[in-house]
Amino acid sequence: MTQSKGHVRVQASADVDPSAHLGDGTSVWHLAQVREGASVGRGCNIGRGAYVGPGVHIGDNCKLQNYALVYEPAQLGDGVFVGPAAVLTNDEYPRAVTPSGELKGADDWTAIGVTIGDGAAIGARAVCVAPVTVGRWALVAAGAVVTKDVPDFGLVVGVPARRVGWVGRAGVPLVGKGDGRYVCPKTGDEYQESDGRLTELEN
Repeated sequence: MTQSKGHVRVQASADVDPSAHLGDGTSVWHLAQVREGASVGRGCNIGRGAYVGPGVHIGDNCKLQNYALVYEPAQLGDGVFVGPAAVLTNDEYPRAVTPSGELKGADDWTAIGVTIGDGAAIGARAVCVAPVTVGRWALVAAGAVVTKDVPDFGLVVGVPARRVGWVGRAGVPLVGKGDGRYVCPKTGDEYQESDGRLTELEN
């Protein structure tokens, strides 16, 4: 059974806190959880078993695939893809207990979030270790562990993740033309690299 409110679709087995905001056209699938104060934009897809922590902000037209875990206080831009079983962490120095052995409570640690720029994609089972920032239109390969910031359009792979190239808005690796210029083989869009950063050129 599916429960609909306005133009939002929430499966009956999903757990969406009443204080969470879901934008028009958003779907929340089986066993997903959207916690208190979370904000999910328009046209989003929250897959089976996905988790959105308290106060997390997710922009418009984002996809969280099955069992993706987005812990607070993560901030996701528009058009972000988070692959199956990917994790955005929130504890820089994780411990279950205090130094004296007491079980930690909410007041015993401070959550720090991952920031994902517009259009970026996080591959299946990748882990982004807070407080990293993944830039606009970047691509984190499946299984990568991101411990350092990723620049806009960066393509990173491995454990720990390292940049091995650039991608365009289509997600396809760019082809070098020399003199720091790159072209997308799918769209024909051109880019310029300077000082380890990539910018789009006007066509």
